[in-house]
Formats: sequence, C-alpha cells, structure tokens
Amino acid sequence: MDHEAVRAVDPAVADALEAEVERQRNSLQMIASENHVSEAVLGAQGSALTNKYAEGYPGARYYGGCEHADTVENLAIERAKELFGAEHVNVQPHSGTQANQAVYYAMLDPGDKILSLDLNHGGHLSHGHPANFTGQLYEVEQYEVDAETGYIDYDGLAEQAEAFEPDIIVSGYSAYPREIEWETIQSVADTVDALHLADIAHITGLVAAGVHDSPVGVADFVTGSTHKTIRAGRGGIVMTSEAYADDIDSAVFPGGQGGPLMHNVAGKAVGFGEALEPAFEEYAAQTVANANALGETLVDHGFSLVSGGTDNHLVLVDLRESHPDTSGGDAEDALEAADIVLNANTVPDETRSPFDPSGIRAGTPALTTRGFDEDDVRLVGELIARVVDAPEDETVRESVREDVADLCAANPLYE
Repeated sequence: MDHEAVRAVDPAVADALEAEVERQRNSLQMIASENHVSEAVLGAQGSALTNKYAEGYPGARYYGGCEHADTVENLAIERAKELFGAEHVNVQPHSGTQANQAVYYAMLDPGDKILSLDLNHGGHLSHGHPANFTGQLYEVEQYEVDAETGYIDYDGLAEQAEAFEPDIIVSGYSAYPREIEWETIQSVADTVDALHLADIAHITGLVAAGVHDSPVGVADFVTGSTHKTIRAGRGGIVMTSEAYADDIDSAVFPGGQGGPLMHNVAGKAVGFGEALEPAFEEYAAQTVANANALGETLVDHGFSLVSGGTDNHLVLVDLRESHPDTSGGDAEDALEAADIVLNANTVPDETRSPFDPSGIRAGTPALTTRGFDEDDVRLVGELIARVVDAPEDETVRESVREDVADLCAANPLYE
C-alpha cells in the first residue's frame, strides 16, 4: 500500500502505517470484532470527503457544497435499506455505541429502565455497564445466560422483565456464540409494554447475508456496527420504522453528534454495495462454517466452549477446566507472541478480574476475508491449542510462527 504522500510530510507516521499493514499481513487477526475491508473501502474512507462538513441530512444541510455528500449518503441509505429490508436507516452514527446512544436519547429519559445482558455473560458496555453513560443515566438490570448451557435463559428473562418493568429491553451481544431469538424477546417486550432495541453490531454482515435471522421488522430499533462482519466503512447504523424516523434522526443530529464523518459514510456506501453482491453471501456462510470448524478443533484438543459451540462468527473459550493455571490474558499474550491475535474475554460466572479474565474470544471474519476455508481454520485451531498448552515455551511459539507465516503467504492480504 502506498504511503508515500504521508512519508514526504511525516516519516514517523508513515513508518507506523506501513508497520501496521505488515502486522496485518503477517499475523492472523482473530479478534471477533475486526475484519479487513477492501481497498475500495479504504480508498473511500481516505477520500476528499474528509474535508467536508455536512451537518444535517441529504437535501437539508446547514452548509453549502453538499451535493456530492448527499449523493454518497443517499447511496449508503438506499443500499442499507435493500440489504436489511428496513423502512428507515440513519448511517451517520460514528460507532455502534453512538447508534445505541441515539435510541436511548430519542426514547428514554434519565432514570428510565433498561433490561440488558450482563457484560460478563456476553453483553456490551453500551447496554448498561456502570462505567458507561448508560449505567450512569438509566436504571439498569441485567439478565444472564444459563450457567449450565451457556444459552440465554429466555424464561428467566421474561420473569425478570415482568418484575422490573423496563422501558426498553436490549438484545444482541458482543460475546454470545448462538442464534438470538428476536421474536421471543419481542414477545417479552410486548408483554411488559417495553420497547425493544436489537444490537447486531457483531452480526451485521451475517444478518445482511441471511445466515442469521434478522431482527429488522421485529424489534422497534436495530443498531449495528458497519465494520465488523459486513466489512464496510467504520461506524454505526440505526434502522427503524417510519414511525420513529424523525425521533432517531434528531437524536443522532443534533442530539448526539455534529457533522457526520462523510468519508466514513462513503466507506459504508462502498461496503454496502459490496455486500449486495452474491459473493458476500458466500463469504458470510464461510465465516460461520469456519467458526464451527475452529470450535470443533478446539473441543477435540480438550478446550471447553461456552454453550458447547457456535452458530455465528465467534467461539468463546472457557479456560478454567482445561487450563486452570492459564488466564485469558496469559493466553492472549502467548498467542500474540506467536502471531495469532485474539482477545482475553470474560465468561459466564466469571471468577477472575475482567482485566485478566478466564476466557478467550476468537472470531473468523478476517481470516475468511483472506480466503481461509475450514481446513485452514482447523490448522489454526491446532496452532492455538499448541500455544495455550505451553504458553511459556518459546520453541513452540517459534514453530507456530513458521506455520502462521505459511498460512499468511498462502492467503495474501493487500498484495
């Protein structure tokens, strides 16, 4: 990739950019929330739209010179509508968290009640964690997965909702490896007269491709990230019905942010266009197949998976039984030293600190983008097992690095 224009002005930044490209090329990116976008998306995000303020919405901007910004945003909106079957789409949120913030701002008052999944059980900070604005502005109760099965306890969720009487129920998660029963949660919300926000940040691409059930048309609001499984420009999205369209648009701008990042909106438009191609459905299906292959391989090597497996793009490994003396942080550090990048993660009924938890989370979106198939990912699973079985063995790490180098050479990135 060409960073010569940067190098001419700032060699230090150019060095860092080139080093990051090489890091991505020569190691396996398995953080479940990461992916590799196309060079077309990168080009759109690095475009001259970086220079343009476009506060407002297409046809109703607060600045002049927005005709091309309008074209790009309208393309992003229409493509998202086609992908998801949504009535109304706002593509301006800077992140999935800001997309969630827009829904809360539009529909809740401070002190209103949110019912959402506990972070240690796979939820997200923006669903009501006390360190996040949601936990500080709203009254929050959180439901959990069943400790034995690792699946959401929908009956328990219903009982908790009846007792708590939330104003909004949040579904969708950051570390839950199973299909989500949107209609079941919607039924609970209807019973207690609550709104339903479905956060599909991790599975946006899987939903778009039809390999995961969609909450669009079921939940009152659907939010997501646009740079994870869908490989579009970095940011967020809100989808809803026309009944809530004005409220959501006002909550995004001017309620929660000023000018949209139009270069990122351009990346969204390009990525959504790519996702409308038949090849994207094949990609999403392969992502899920690869996650299954990874999970099966880890189980074969004695690892315990939360819920026993996966229906989506990630596996969540609980190390407490198979490797009681190895924390998630230990495993993350050892694997990164062997050029396999994933993250330590809390697991249900966590017994360690969230800063050094008992599990690791591994995803297949980025590997699949590179062209990995099930056989490749089974080998990756074996490499992970070798490292975690001997996290301090430099000989093992060196051997695994050589295998990783071979896999990367066979599946090149940004040639």
